[in-house]
Amino acid sequence: MSKHAEIKKITVSTIRNKKSKNEKVTCVTGYDYTAAQILDQAGVDIVLVGDSLGMVMNGYENTIPVTLDEMIYHTKAVKRGLKRAFLVTDLPFGTYNVSTEKAIENCVRVIKESGAEAIKLEGGEEIAPLVEKLVKAGVNVMGHIGLMPQSVHVMGGYKIQGKNGSEQLVKDAVALEKAGAFSIVVEGVVAETAKKITDAVTIPTIGIGASVNCDGQVLVYHDMLGLFNDFTPKFVKRYANLREVAVKAVENYIEEVKSCAFPDEKHSF
Repeated sequence: MSKHAEIKKITVSTIRNKKSKNEKVTCVTGYDYTAAQILDQAGVDIVLVGDSLGMVMNGYENTIPVTLDEMIYHTKAVKRGLKRAFLVTDLPFGTYNVSTEKAIENCVRVIKESGAEAIKLEGGEEIAPLVEKLVKAGVNVMGHIGLMPQSVHVMGGYKIQGKNGSEQLVKDAVALEKAGAFSIVVEGVVAETAKKITDAVTIPTIGIGASVNCDGQVLVYHDMLGLFNDFTPKFVKRYANLREVAVKAVENYIEEVKSCAFPDEKHSF
């Protein structure tokens, strides 16, 4: 039995309170039932069903083509694999930008159909009014500022944020907290700016490529385990190279099938 098996279910209050207790928040993306089980057993605080599944699971060039149905499908699978971790899912591009009414409708649909306990939205001051309405409607919201993959075309690519001043990013974080967000992902932001953002709010900041100055960290499951190798951002640390292990295992299988070593008597009826 895992050493984490007896630990209570993580809630939104658990996440909020970690900052005041000076405890780091751990978050990893996951897109399926088996990954969810592994992350839950390991003791991760938050499992995020990120729209990065577009690239990692479906081979898209970026996150923009991901649909609401895809997010719901993968979140439902992850939900079935979790007992302890807190479950957050991304609202994909175009599903909360048209109107407030449509955004609330889509958020409520995701929560009802997928079992997610919170949704994540990209944006700062400009989406604070929407965040406030969602929170009042009973939806837990995680913010996301800095490098925003859904705005990759507007930003002109995946560019590091906060080099030329931190004022707007700090304003964005403060606005999201005032609107009721329970945490904020800070992506691709230089260390000094990440610290200013973290110091400016009382809710946890969760960094990805934003230094140790944040209150927690998030990595993509397939990146940290070395499964996805189309590209590797600078901030990714590979804690294993499971792709190499998997390729070798399949090569061994092919060799044994061709040599009639598999299936042997042990693996036959």
